[in-house]
Amino acid sequence: MADRLLRIGGASGFWGDAARATPQLVNTPGLDYIVYDYLAEITMSIMARARAKDPRKGYAADFVSAAMKPNLALIAERGIKVISNAGGVNPDACVQALCAEIAEQGLSLKVACVSGDDLLDNKDALQASGITEMFSGAAFPPLEKILSINAYLGAFPIARALAMGADIVITGRCVDSAVTLGACIHAFGWGRDDLDQLAMGSLAGHILECGPQASGGNFTDWEQVPGIANIGYPVAEISADGSFVCTKPEGTGGVVNVGTVSEQMLYEIGDPQAYILPDVVCDFSTARIEQVGENRVRVSGATGRQAPDTYKVSATYADEFRGGTYMSFYGIDADRKARALGDAVFEAARNVFNTFGLADFSETSIELLGTESQYGQFSEVSSSREVVMKIAAKHPESIGIGILLKEAVGLGLATPPGLSGFAGSRPSPSPVVRLFSFTVPKAEVQVSIVLGDDTAACDEVHGEALDTSTIARPETPHAAATTDSVEVPLIALAWGRSGDKGNKANVGIIARRAEYLPYICDALTADVVQQRFAHFLADSSADSVERFLLPGAHALNFLLHDVLGGGGVASLRNDPQGKGYAQLLLSCPIPIPEKIAATIAETL
Repeated sequence: MADRLLRIGGASGFWGDAARATPQLVNTPGLDYIVYDYLAEITMSIMARARAKDPRKGYAADFVSAAMKPNLALIAERGIKVISNAGGVNPDACVQALCAEIAEQGLSLKVACVSGDDLLDNKDALQASGITEMFSGAAFPPLEKILSINAYLGAFPIARALAMGADIVITGRCVDSAVTLGACIHAFGWGRDDLDQLAMGSLAGHILECGPQASGGNFTDWEQVPGIANIGYPVAEISADGSFVCTKPEGTGGVVNVGTVSEQMLYEIGDPQAYILPDVVCDFSTARIEQVGENRVRVSGATGRQAPDTYKVSATYADEFRGGTYMSFYGIDADRKARALGDAVFEAARNVFNTFGLADFSETSIELLGTESQYGQFSEVSSSREVVMKIAAKHPESIGIGILLKEAVGLGLATPPGLSGFAGSRPSPSPVVRLFSFTVPKAEVQVSIVLGDDTAACDEVHGEALDTSTIARPETPHAAATTDSVEVPLIALAWGRSGDKGNKANVGIIARRAEYLPYICDALTADVVQQRFAHFLADSSADSVERFLLPGAHALNFLLHDVLGGGGVASLRNDPQGKGYAQLLLSCPIPIPEKIAATIAETL
């Protein structure tokens, strides 16, 4: 057992990921598991609407049709087990569809269903309990507007399903990393008190959960990534102590190096010393990442604390309507012309509102892409001869957005010169889907497993309350004083990756060399980052940006609060998930000694 390596491939990072991932991994020698992560908060609301229209829907149908159907025979032949949260809000229907396909192919694979996360039927009791949103303190949404309510389950029920003999495990909502951790718990016999191993298994799952982002996708040094069209999906070779090597299948594109894996570790996390999961509270600040071969990176050293005694729950609900469109301008003063048209569209729409007694827009947005509008006060463009204007708004009624979109077209012949665009269908209003997050005691969530005629209840009542104020924080390194400093852009010293959690965003910055970290720490304070993102932050107070240190990876993580305009489809932003935020920060000037700058110049 101690010498065993568990090989797990990550085949999906979102609903709609490439179908080529599964055959690529199935043909990887020695693979034990393939895991799939399909779910995000907005995905759950889409699936909930689909189930409301048809009780046979509400899951990731392409998991069955594109990932499983063409590959089931090889999966069975090679003894590869599969774990997926493709069940969405209807895991039973997903299992039934998959079992029908398995029977059609004459195979004998056993499929287990893990359920209990769906709390939609409890919405009346939840509202009556007085639960408030965990970040904003807002009251529970109106019952008639709620689309989905799902608890984030953990990995132990998945391990139990495997122990019952499942070849394929389908879950509803679980934390993204649980599909990997469940396999580890089953293979190595980890218990609830093996906290460091659980933290490392969760980190392995966190690296795998976004597919090829760990093997060169979205990488700062993108020009070093060969063969993107055939990029390799990540494989984790996990040891019994939880340490693992991240790699990719032979003959595929992409690259696995310290930078790609470090970026993924910091992707979409908040406090790296309190990364809260149902089975363990992870501390990634101690994790060490090292290159041990070509496309082979070893990860070790993450530690764990006792699991929380609650589940995080996310509800989604409909609130108002939104809509918008893109228009391009080129020629002299293109930016000024685009702004003039945008203002005119809103004015014309408001004139119609006044005629029909409609309320005003609840929020409007004009972004001029090509003027460095995303950089705010740090834009270096004073005028542009080519721009794309994004115009968008929210309104309490669908008709309000319909009027906006009609006026955007209707003014096409009254616009300043230079308007152009790719012909296509006119956009239409869509519901604004908002996220409402809270916690519930684990005792209030009944988790169960169904495998054929067998049903097992899972007792998930465990854990303790977390007090982050008791966490010992690492000491920040500082650079020695120097009189010969020069400024270089942060990208010369670091890699960066950013992402979202609801209406929050994080920006992870990883020093390319350990000796660069003190200079980055001195220059890149929380105040500096707040200034860089002031045009996006809802509140510019001092605590709107938090900074965390990860000394094991020579990295910083910045957590930006209320920065995405609501986040997801609740936002009007061009980047509602903060995916490009690291790119904005990587141009920030960092003072370093001339000697170090000269060394960097020689390597470029």
